[in-house]
Amino acid sequence: MTLRRLRAEIAHRMAGGLALLVLVIAVVWVLARAVGLFGATANISLFLIVTLNGLTLAGLYFIVASGFTLIFGLMRVVNMAHGSLYLLGGYIGLRLVQNHLNYWLALALAALAIGVIGLVMQQVFLRWNQGQDLRQALITIAISVVLADQMIPYFGAAAVAINAPGGLNSSVRFGLGDVRYPTVRLVVLGLAVLIGVSLWYAIQHTRFGMIIRAGVDDRAMTSALGVNVQVVFGVTFFIGALLAGLGGVLGGTMIALAPGQDASFLLSSLVVVIVGGMGSLAGALVGALALGLVDQLSGVYLPAGYTNFSILLTFALLVFVLAMRPTGLFGRR
Repeated sequence: MTLRRLRAEIAHRMAGGLALLVLVIAVVWVLARAVGLFGATANISLFLIVTLNGLTLAGLYFIVASGFTLIFGLMRVVNMAHGSLYLLGGYIGLRLVQNHLNYWLALALAALAIGVIGLVMQQVFLRWNQGQDLRQALITIAISVVLADQMIPYFGAAAVAINAPGGLNSSVRFGLGDVRYPTVRLVVLGLAVLIGVSLWYAIQHTRFGMIIRAGVDDRAMTSALGVNVQVVFGVTFFIGALLAGLGGVLGGTMIALAPGQDASFLLSSLVVVIVGGMGSLAGALVGALALGLVDQLSGVYLPAGYTNFSILLTFALLVFVLAMRPTGLFGRR
């Protein structure tokens, strides 16, 4: 047993060292290409824009994945319809804006509507299957397929974007050259920071957060202390779905809305939670940053002829992280 543990420890450290080496090589390669080494043309402005694209995309990923973290990571509920809630929230916000409703009011109403839909889904389909992961996964996959099929005839199959209010349609000028960056993407990044701080404080420093953590660890004991765990879990599911709807409206404004994005953002949320560790907001933040930066930087700075393989780096990220820490970067052993 001692020899087996020693071999496992050596393999673990070798995997961690290899992952760190790959990370250092990737950073050096990107910086070298940005300043004009390895035959590339120096373009610091492009590097700044691509990095900002990665950070703002990470902010959007975090908003969506933080809701998934609450539902999947803390409550252990396998909600495979999370991506569909994202897309449906975006479409609801789009219709409200098209009907001349104030953008911020449409954002709030769409998020609340998705929160209610998520709560109904949890109460009707998932509450009675607590702890049955496979059954929950199958139920939510079925709900996701139904929603995806129904959204096409109601909202169309073409990609559409939500018109941002006048203040968000401007751009911010940076001091480096003539770099301008869309205000709406910076606002999304700021909202992600605000949501992250708010969720961290609520979970770590409020009685409600304490009850959530206690209910996840030992539901029977928490119930014996007089806490209605089902009500707490219902509220948590509502918040998680609300964040998916909020992300849908912001994503529709920042990028676009189109069929297939439900599966794309579900996959992104899974990657973020797996890389960061289940139930960890700090892990979700790091996972979102890693995914967003890898997604954007690899599409520009991979060697010529290999940029089409940038999607593979997402899965390489999973491999390296899980090789170092099978529970994720901030997951509990």
